[in-house]
Amino acid sequence: MADRFDCDNCKESLYGRKYIQSDDHPYCIPCYDSRFSNTCDECKELIAHDARELFYEDRHYHEHCFRCFRCDRSLADEPFTSQDEALLCNDCYCNEFSSKCVACDKTVMPGTRKLEYGGSTWHEGCFICSSCEQPIGSKSFIPDKDEHYCVPCYEDKFAPRCTRCKKTLAKGGVTYRDEPWHKECFVCTSCKTQLAGQHFTSRDDSPYCLKCFSSLYSKKCEACTKPITGFGGGKYISFEERQWHQTCFTCTECSVSLVGAGFFPDGERILCRECNSSL
Repeated sequence: MADRFDCDNCKESLYGRKYIQSDDHPYCIPCYDSRFSNTCDECKELIAHDARELFYEDRHYHEHCFRCFRCDRSLADEPFTSQDEALLCNDCYCNEFSSKCVACDKTVMPGTRKLEYGGSTWHEGCFICSSCEQPIGSKSFIPDKDEHYCVPCYEDKFAPRCTRCKKTLAKGGVTYRDEPWHKECFVCTSCKTQLAGQHFTSRDDSPYCLKCFSSLYSKKCEACTKPITGFGGGKYISFEERQWHQTCFTCTECSVSLVGAGFFPDGERILCRECNSSL
């Protein structure tokens, strides 16, 4: 009598039948599938031993059940992601959850380089200067309403230009007679000293430092021959087209101050009352 060769589970003979050996125990195909096969997370049926089984996050699927939740495309050989336990192909995920480029209206795919500003998203190559139409990339830019400009184009298009050198003023500068100037361009008409932050005056719309203006245009003191200016609250005396610093207005003979006192002209000289009486 031949030895028995039975399924370890149902005890039916395996002679002439396919079987699977597991841990040294033989099983008929139906018993093996019922004992060892995983259940498909989608259809809830067993995944037979000869079926292609897919595994994702402790879940098992038949190959034909592993599909996109939105478009039903097979994900067996496709990139995919999971959203709230639902499997989505890349296209469906991007259409539903990814941003769209405001320039080309196409989806900004995950992992691609992008720029975000003011709640909007662009592909890196779509974020371009509104003037030169070159990609701005990671460079600085300046927004103007709904447009964006690279710094050189913005300065060329909108920034004020220096009255002297005609180049753009990117920042700072001074204003003189309602006109913009670079600080280094706003200089004394005579000595070319920078006037930004300094006291200055003008003649015929041209700016001068106080020293040059006094030297060129101020009247000279009859006594010391130095310029007489009104800058800084300086006071002076004027008599018959001659001028003196207040401190220089003294008697030619005794040097007493004549400010507020009577005096007597004597040719080029001016005399106090006492010196005039002694003549």
